[in-house]
Amino acid sequence: MSNSSGDAAFVRPERGAAYERLAADRAATVAQIAGLSSDFAEIVEANALVAVDDEHDPEGSSTAFERAQVASLLAQAGEHLAELDQAEERLARGDYGRCEGCGEPIPTERLEARPAARTCVLCAAARPR
Repeated sequence: MSNSSGDAAFVRPERGAAYERLAADRAATVAQIAGLSSDFAEIVEANALVAVDDEHDPEGSSTAFERAQVASLLAQAGEHLAELDQAEERLARGDYGRCEGCGEPIPTERLEARPAARTCVLCAAARPR
């Protein structure tokens, strides 16, 4: 992804590949959200058919855990979708592929693995979690 001019803009083939990666990741994330939403609805529906007393229901705690786990995965998928939206905005502006930490180009390999990446590996590793 190096650009000898130092310009943050991609050459056309890289931009097309970036749009394709983002679109593929978006489609997978939307499908994941649909599946998780369906799973969550099924858990809630199944719980409506049983006793409401989780404390004394031997299945209650595992059902509550399952519901919380699916809700967490759903929230993460939603956050990832928002990150993809932001990556598409960066691509349209011409600053996609530049590290927000150091300003250097993000290696193509990282963008292939994480199309919504905002930072290079070094800056990501230095960021507190």
